[in-house]
Amino acid sequence: MNEDREVLKLVGARIRALRKEKGYSQESLGEKGGFHFSYIGQIERGEKNVSLVNLAKIAESLEVNLIQLFAYVDEEFEVTEDEKQIKEIVQLLRDSNSEHIRTAKNVVKGILM
Repeated sequence: MNEDREVLKLVGARIRALRKEKGYSQESLGEKGGFHFSYIGQIERGEKNVSLVNLAKIAESLEVNLIQLFAYVDEEFEVTEDEKQIKEIVQLLRDSNSEHIRTAKNVVKGILM
């Protein structure tokens, strides 16, 4: 049961981080997704076992892909320099257009194969 709560807290912390990154209050995020601000607070504190449908609404309101809500880093997990570099590359790709993504894919394939 503690492991269940830990997942809820990690996802909630990720939602909080993304919300703050966007400059949204709990109230404004709630309004965008059709939720009461107290519900957003409960999710962020890991107190609510939120449904996948509601997570999708929250992701849409934050203007991120659903998978990004699960892209948290456990504080106990030490992030290596390689992991930091990979995260930076992924962010660069997310910010790129389709043509640049295809080019980057071909370059990486050429280097690794």
